Amino acid sequence: MESEPDHENVEQSLCAKTAEEELNKSFNLEASLSKFSYIDLDKELEFKNDLIDDKEFDIPQVDTPPTLESILNETDDEDESFVLEDPTLLNIDTIDSHSYDTSSVASSDSGDRTNLKRKKKLLDSFSLHGSVMRHSLLKGISAQIVSAADKVDAGLPTAIAVSSLIAVGTSHGLALIFDQNQALRLCLGSTSVGGQYGAISALSINNDCSRLLCGFAKGQVTMWDLASGKLLRSITDAHPPGTAILHIKFTDDPTLAICNDSGGSVFELTFKRVMGVRTCESRCLFSGSKGEVCCIEPLHSKPELKDHPITQFSLLAMASLTKILVIGLKPSLKVWMTFPYGRMDPSSVPLLAWHFVAVHNYVNPMLAFCRGDVVHFLLVKRDESGAIHVTKQKHLHLYYDLINFTWINSRTVVLLDSVEKLHVIDRQTQEELETVEISEVQLVYNSSHFKSLATGGNVSQALALVGEKACYQSISSYGGQIFYLGTKSVYVMMLRSWRERVDHLLKQDCLTEALALAWSFHEGKAKAVVGLSGDVSKRKAIVADRMVEILFHYADRALKKCPDQGKIQVMEQHFQVVLMCWENRLYDAMIYVYNRGMNEFISPMEKLFRVIAPPLNAGKTLTDEQVVMGNKLLVYISCCLAGRAYPLGDIPEDLVPLVKNQVFEFLIRLHSAEASPEEEIYPYIRTLLHFDTREFLNVLALTFEDFKNDKQAVEYQQRIVDILLKVMVENSDFTPSQVGCLFTFLARQLAKPDNTLFVNRTLFDQVLEFLCSPDDDSRHSERQQVLLELLQAGGIVQFEESRLIRMAEKAEFYQICEFMYEREHQYDKIIDCYLHDPLREEEVFNYIHNILSIPGHSAEEKQSVWQKAMDHIEELVALKPCKAAELVATHFSGHIETVIKKLQNQVLLFKFLRSLLDPREGIHINQELLQISPCITEQFIELLCQFSPNQVIETLQVLECYRLEETIQISQKYQLHEVTAYLLEKKGDIHGAFLIMLERLQSKLQELTHQGENTKEDPSLKDVEDTMVETIALCQRNSHNLNQQQREALWFPLLEAMMAPQKLSSSAVPHLHSEALKSLTMQVLNSMAAFIALPSILQRILQDPVYGKGKLGEIQGLILGMLDTFNYEQTLLETTTSLLNQDLHWSLCNLRASVTRGLNPKQDYCSICLQQYKRRQEMADEIIVFSCGHLYHSFCLQSKECTMEIEGQTRWTCYKCSSSNKVGKLSENSSEIKKGRITPSQVKMSPSYHQSKGDLTGKKATSEPVLDPQQIQAFDQLCHLYRGSSRLALLTELSQNRSSESYRPFSGSQGGPAFNSIFQNENFQLQLIPPPVTED
Repeated sequence: MESEPDHENVEQSLCAKTAEEELNKSFNLEASLSKFSYIDLDKELEFKNDLIDDKEFDIPQVDTPPTLESILNETDDEDESFVLEDPTLLNIDTIDSHSYDTSSVASSDSGDRTNLKRKKKLLDSFSLHGSVMRHSLLKGISAQIVSAADKVDAGLPTAIAVSSLIAVGTSHGLALIFDQNQALRLCLGSTSVGGQYGAISALSINNDCSRLLCGFAKGQVTMWDLASGKLLRSITDAHPPGTAILHIKFTDDPTLAICNDSGGSVFELTFKRVMGVRTCESRCLFSGSKGEVCCIEPLHSKPELKDHPITQFSLLAMASLTKILVIGLKPSLKVWMTFPYGRMDPSSVPLLAWHFVAVHNYVNPMLAFCRGDVVHFLLVKRDESGAIHVTKQKHLHLYYDLINFTWINSRTVVLLDSVEKLHVIDRQTQEELETVEISEVQLVYNSSHFKSLATGGNVSQALALVGEKACYQSISSYGGQIFYLGTKSVYVMMLRSWRERVDHLLKQDCLTEALALAWSFHEGKAKAVVGLSGDVSKRKAIVADRMVEILFHYADRALKKCPDQGKIQVMEQHFQVVLMCWENRLYDAMIYVYNRGMNEFISPMEKLFRVIAPPLNAGKTLTDEQVVMGNKLLVYISCCLAGRAYPLGDIPEDLVPLVKNQVFEFLIRLHSAEASPEEEIYPYIRTLLHFDTREFLNVLALTFEDFKNDKQAVEYQQRIVDILLKVMVENSDFTPSQVGCLFTFLARQLAKPDNTLFVNRTLFDQVLEFLCSPDDDSRHSERQQVLLELLQAGGIVQFEESRLIRMAEKAEFYQICEFMYEREHQYDKIIDCYLHDPLREEEVFNYIHNILSIPGHSAEEKQSVWQKAMDHIEELVALKPCKAAELVATHFSGHIETVIKKLQNQVLLFKFLRSLLDPREGIHINQELLQISPCITEQFIELLCQFSPNQVIETLQVLECYRLEETIQISQKYQLHEVTAYLLEKKGDIHGAFLIMLERLQSKLQELTHQGENTKEDPSLKDVEDTMVETIALCQRNSHNLNQQQREALWFPLLEAMMAPQKLSSSAVPHLHSEALKSLTMQVLNSMAAFIALPSILQRILQDPVYGKGKLGEIQGLILGMLDTFNYEQTLLETTTSLLNQDLHWSLCNLRASVTRGLNPKQDYCSICLQQYKRRQEMADEIIVFSCGHLYHSFCLQSKECTMEIEGQTRWTCYKCSSSNKVGKLSENSSEIKKGRITPSQVKMSPSYHQSKGDLTGKKATSEPVLDPQQIQAFDQLCHLYRGSSRLALLTELSQNRSSESYRPFSGSQGGPAFNSIFQNENFQLQLIPPPVTED
């Protein structure tokens, strides 16, 4: 890739962006950079199955990891002593310490020995991958760097650091801060400080872009606030004096930084702020006396990985001249890995770079380090025990020496070799994607700082030799972008998006390569892909669209080269393309080549017709592919007639009339080329009509719309219409729908105001005869629908209406009749159309409702419809009774009796009345507005007794308007005893209802006793049980409202009826159902025991003459059962009494203890006026003490309005307890009393007040005994805080729920007339333990 000059930027024009716009896009938000950041690309690229080849081996783990001190004391493992090969490189006397305007290394030999060693040369892959990187000059920053050097003597640039801001350090000690718009935001420092500290040799910006660290050539360090531009710290003692700062870097912890000096030492800087004073503590991590470190790199994590377990160690990688170290700064200093280089070229630059990658679906940091021509990758993991493991990955062998290594994402790295060439490498495949020459950048080198020229050059020869190619501070990466600092400029490089890479090849006319690159994106085989996200299908669809555009672009260029005349070889190329498209079913491409390449529009039609015509003429079904071709043919013809190119664009204006004429001439040809003798006339129109009549006619209709009324256009229209009529009317191969489509099309054309077509009216009559043919019963609905469309399209004017109606009625075309009647406003006749049409007969109800309710129709029309509906009411009810009832209730409510008279069929009348009167039918009828007379309801009940006797009682329960006497007579007429009993009960004749049920029960029992062999499952026994249960329910429902004598008149006859069969049966030969009858009798006894006293029942049984002779064995079970019930109830009564006595005793004991207990104030002063209560005794004021412990003067409380009247008594409110939550509602007061905030207090009173209070209390005591308010409070507290609800309250609640009588036991304990149920309280608990023992 070539870099663009300032005056003409080719790639900027290609991408329609300037470098400034790119920077703005890059720095707008850090989130916007995330599309280039590692984590998103990890998700896109790493979570695939094509993971890296795991030729990896674990570094052996040792029991005791080496300490930092032991490593520092190790000797260098070098076989021979270090000898400087070129001493002239260190001639410091001839080098100006402030001269940084040197040419780049690539412009001269500069001692690069790697030019002599080229191990292997990778193939140039521009044609395969295109231009991967975009290279842009930041003009705004570059111009201001040069301007600062000229105007304020800032010096030349020396270092760069990039975050959401760009910081550039200069040789005279200034730091220039630029924002996202390349505007100079701050200028930090001064030239006077630069003269003292020297040039800026290193820069670092923290994570949140709020602090800047500057390292200087003479060893000082400064910290700046990037928001305000203030100097926060000036550090001069962080490391030994006389050495330059080579690196200074923030860690993820903003209070921790790392610096590396030219002595090879590494120091940890900890920033603190104590009592407003900012300090800095320095700790040596690595001493240069044991090995010189020339590169450091802390592990930085993005915000989305801040919770990664590896980040808690704050890892730091260091590269000395002999080994690599990875140490952890937290929680304590620890060495996690050492890795020796082995033999290396001493002039090679050690390089380190961290990046998070995803391997095997786990994201972990990977450290890349290199020196020379080999790049090693180390994967760092943390196991479950908390230990860190380092795994060596596949390393990368190169044919050049590196001076910079940068991750651009997890799969792509950018390498800079010693001759200033950039190499873009795919890490997994180790394939070189692109090589870029950047010598024009004139990269700044850090050689003078490594030689420490500002402090006299007191560095080792080895470090000075490495520094010859050191450019650590000139290259900075951020958010997938790499910034290069030149002597007079700043450049930025980033990965192109996949679209830009394709467009770049297209710009250079590399169409084949662009298509191949797009195909690699489509197949997922491309490298360094940016801008493709989502699932595979979505990505493929996006790329496929771009590939189609490339193909069209290619076809355009190829076809533009096609000559109108010339060598036949050139023309043959286009025919070969056509043949290839046809063979591969690329029909759109074939049409495109014909049209654009040869201006030929008819040949594609002929080719497509030859495919679809034979099967259509033979009456065969088309295949899917043939259907697609037919649809393409229709669309192509439509485009040609409309002047549009197929599939995109427009036909040139000068060709449009010619193309239309050619297409029309082609369609109306009498015969096709190479026609057989059997071919019918007009084959092309015939084929299109057979393929899709409606769509072909739509194409013609659109074409006729565009025609101008010139003579030729009119001739073409008439000619085509004549051909259509000849083909379809004279041929029996077309269906009624196809014929109808044609005449509908003609009717629409004839109905136009500017119509010029002529169609013989007799043809319409022929079509009418064809569609209304009574001899043909097939396709009845299809023929009717076709004729309806024809009439609606304007064809009505072509027919005689009376003849049309007659033929439609004869053919039973009721929709046609409706259409005609509606035109003549004969709405009543439409009702007959609906009733006679089986497909639409249920729609008649909505039609009648709409005519009668929607305004717009005259009174005569509505009356005719109303009368017609009344005449056909029996048919309507037979059709849908519920709809008919709803219609009658809405529009015929005053003529219901007339409707009933018209319904002669009793079954229909029953269904109609049930829909009208029974609300369970789901019809929304307002019965009050309907005002149905009782005789109609009784007529319905009589019909119900005839047709559905089992539903009479259920229906009576929901009916309202009927008379009891007449209804009882109806039920007696049809001998429905249950219904009669229900009605008598509703009337109030309980005894009469009971007698009917009893008589029915006795008859059932008689049937049971006279049966022969039956089992317990016999249906008659089931009938007895059901009848008995109904009778018991009748007695139970009404016993509450009867006196004792009336109750006995119900229950004892029932008991006798159940015991009668047992008396009649012999004891020697028991009845088959005797056990079942005994069980039923016991059920009667258990039910009546709740209403009849047990002694009365027992006495009645013993007085029976059958049992009065001493034969008690038969009734022993009954008596023992009653005795058990008595014992149970006696035990229950005794237990309840005992519990109540215990409750009362326990409550009184605790009440006494609470009342006699004094109140203990929390302080001896008033909580409002804050004065001791003793000082105000002379004012005869009262002292009020609350149970919460607060103490007040009564005057103070009154001034705060802390008194209220509750049930005629004055209550005081604790001011402090209620001040945070003001009590304003009486309903809240009761809860406050329980908490001790509103309480009658112990009062120290004057004698007069005491006397008046006592008189009042005495008067109340004479009227009724009441508890003192304080006693009430204590009792409530006991009940709620200690015990919950008392047993007395439980029993009282149960007695209230059990009976609605006025008398309730323990009603005197109620404190008020209305209380919420205690069982509904969410805190209610049933405590079944005895009460606690209370100590006095």
